Amino acid sequence: MKLGVLTVPLYSMSLEDTLSYLSGLGVQTVELGAGGFPGNTHLLPYLNGEKSVDDLKSLLAKYNMEISAISVHGNAIHPNKEVADKFHGDFENAVLFAEKLGIDTVITFSGCPGGAPGDSTPNWVACPWPEDFLKILDYQWNEVLIPYWKKTAAFARSHGVSKIAFEMHPGFCVYNPETLLKLRAAVGPEIGANFDPSHLIWQGIDPVASIRMLGEAIFHFHAKDTRIDEYNRARIGVLDLKHYSDVANRAWVFRTIGYGTGEQSWKEIITALATIGYDGPVSIEHEDSMMSPKEGLEKAISLLKNVLVYEKPGAMWWA
Repeated sequence: MKLGVLTVPLYSMSLEDTLSYLSGLGVQTVELGAGGFPGNTHLLPYLNGEKSVDDLKSLLAKYNMEISAISVHGNAIHPNKEVADKFHGDFENAVLFAEKLGIDTVITFSGCPGGAPGDSTPNWVACPWPEDFLKILDYQWNEVLIPYWKKTAAFARSHGVSKIAFEMHPGFCVYNPETLLKLRAAVGPEIGANFDPSHLIWQGIDPVASIRMLGEAIFHFHAKDTRIDEYNRARIGVLDLKHYSDVANRAWVFRTIGYGTGEQSWKEIITALATIGYDGPVSIEHEDSMMSPKEGLEKAISLLKNVLVYEKPGAMWWA
């Protein structure tokens, strides 16, 4: 496995300063935003042609750094065509840029359409009754989601991107391992997960069980934690609509790894990844409102250095 970082929290620094800083901390890979929700601050000069792909490769080599994936999270099936077209365009451009770099993994969301033709906003279904919701799901999956990703996966495949890694996030059609595998079965092996435990923890899903369930469908991994506030959870449940900044009253908040579930939980997660044969990047996504970007990243890096498995185990000399 390799220690990585999604560079979005460091957008106040140039890409070269970011690479220098992270390299000095022992980071081996970076995940770079190419549009959508992550933005494209670090890649903009390369995306607009101001600098070349060769310039980027030279910069990465200078700091002994690799790119783990290109991130372009968005909602390309948004019912507002203008919004959808922007996210779709960002995704296609990210695929074309990944092709130039020889990167086979692009990270995004599955997206969420409206509940029926003519809607202007997404409609995320969270329960099966009344039966209107099942009709919405049938429309979303069979008329929008699956056709879109069949066509888009074919485009990605034709440009050397064999791994479309969905972050399983409530609010989108793919939000847990079951829905991820459902879409993968309908579309093909290009569909997989950017496995982020934080979005599963607050749903009450065990990350270790999910890793075992998904197996080879895990294409990339985000290291982010969630802290459950048991007092607030007991009062209001986990479907909490308060702003993330309202830490004192929320049932859960995102935390730097180790500040939500503890170091032992992360040892179990890394062990589960090793058990299924995952040997890819473990990329820190820092979204902790209680820590600055650098402090949150440095604490996460320190913990991961203790729990990551860097080397092949070799022969079992004791067996």
